Amino acid sequence: MGDTGKNLAFLFAGQGSQYAGMGKDLYEGFPEAKVLFDKAQGILGFDLKKACFEGPEEKLRVTSISQPAIVTLSIAAFEAFKARNDIKPVFMAGLSLGEYSALIASGSISFEDGIRLIKIRGELMEEASRKYPGKMAAVLDLPVDTVKEICLSSGAEIANLNSPGQIVITGKSDAVEKAEQLCVQAKAKRVVPLEVSGAFHSSLMSEASLGLKEALDKVEVKDAVIPVVSNYTAGLQIEAAAIKENLIHQMHSSVKWEDSMKFILSKGVSHFIEFGPGKVLKGLMRRINPDAKVLNIEKSSDISNYILQEEK
Repeated sequence: MGDTGKNLAFLFAGQGSQYAGMGKDLYEGFPEAKVLFDKAQGILGFDLKKACFEGPEEKLRVTSISQPAIVTLSIAAFEAFKARNDIKPVFMAGLSLGEYSALIASGSISFEDGIRLIKIRGELMEEASRKYPGKMAAVLDLPVDTVKEICLSSGAEIANLNSPGQIVITGKSDAVEKAEQLCVQAKAKRVVPLEVSGAFHSSLMSEASLGLKEALDKVEVKDAVIPVVSNYTAGLQIEAAAIKENLIHQMHSSVKWEDSMKFILSKGVSHFIEFGPGKVLKGLMRRINPDAKVLNIEKSSDISNYILQEEK
């Protein structure tokens, strides 16, 4: 990538980017990845490796499975990469679930505690989804102010401000369905219902966030060695108390991803490495700033190619 680290940030994938087969070649190719997958499986109490390496896709879509699976793969890719490269970023960030990966990578939360937290978080979100049913939808190419007005009139809420032209709405099913219709009438390019089990990042998750607070109170959270940009504030979070507070808010509040990336870009960062399955964050960055360079690390070949590129 040709950077020294001073213009580099690390990004971590969020939920929805999982797929059957992910992590298998990392597990077989790098001892760091094998240790993490084995460790996570021992903590979780279900066959994480089978879910990741074989699927089926329906199983991987279950929140309490997909969340620890994505975090484990993301950190496995990060640790395998780190063992072979000594560059350090100036910032880290992760999209929603990915914020936990960023905090683990930054030294704020141990991998073991992070996986336990993610397991509890996924279970709390599933429980809230059963108790307070809801849905989510992506709205493409409609101005933010228009979407906000539609949410006010329909009772829906904004879950993610991902990039110019991509906003995710959330809330009670009837409110989101009404908002979907209004967005179409307002000439949104597309409105895409998301395959998720509930209304994440909405007030319907408020009860779940109280459960998360209880779990966080039992975990050692340290100050971040490398600053992590918060989904909730779109600003830096370094101190442990702020990190805990932001994670609690994050569960029932909007994810300010576009503002988070603009904050990092404003500090002179021009290169990004995305860890985890898929290339969602690369796609969002293309909309936020097409001049930024984003490299994906999720497979053995990605790490090998990076090393070869740096040796040239």
